[in-house]
Amino acid sequence: MGNKKPVVIGIAGGSGSGKTTVTKAIYEYFKGHSILLLEQDYYYKDQSHLPFEERLQTNYDHPLAFDNDLLIEHLQSLVEYESINKPVYDYTLHTRSQDVIPQEAKDVIILEGILVLEDERLRDLMDIKLYVDTDADLRIIRRMLRDIKERGRTLESVVDQYVTVVRPMHNQFIEPTKRYADIIIPEGGQNHVAIDLMVTKIQTILEQNAIL
Repeated sequence: MGNKKPVVIGIAGGSGSGKTTVTKAIYEYFKGHSILLLEQDYYYKDQSHLPFEERLQTNYDHPLAFDNDLLIEHLQSLVEYESINKPVYDYTLHTRSQDVIPQEAKDVIILEGILVLEDERLRDLMDIKLYVDTDADLRIIRRMLRDIKERGRTLESVVDQYVTVVRPMHNQFIEPTKRYADIIIPEGGQNHVAIDLMVTKIQTILEQNAIL
């Protein structure tokens, strides 16, 4: 292999920030190439040892909800060009599913999630760290529309969850990780200039890593 090494891009940002749109835009651009997407959401902790009532109390916006040890182990394997078995999370049972998704190693790895920049060990594996920074009012509007339309939630329950969990967790844990970002993209997926810059930067690194 020589010095060939995949490019690892971390994309963080609050819920509804547009980080998924940015991720998709970059992914689409390199679709013909060797690229994979690793979502932090797949790496919520296994809670099968807890009674169901306790699992219902899970705070999915807290750093401790994630099994970062497994995520780091998997990311290190992918960087070494070894395949992994990605875990699957079952949101109806609020624990890890028995299923796994086999994932082959690729030349470009996008790691996306609200807290991917929070763990220093994860940051150390990244070549580019992105934070998608979108105003709170837009984030809550997007979250409302999504949760009501796609998840059958009531307006009251979305607002209640936002005020009691999402907002305080964002301010305490997600927002502060902005300082670790190499690039802060305002207004997510609509920011075509920022996405173009990212794509160019990724190509440069790929060339340096003797991949392209």
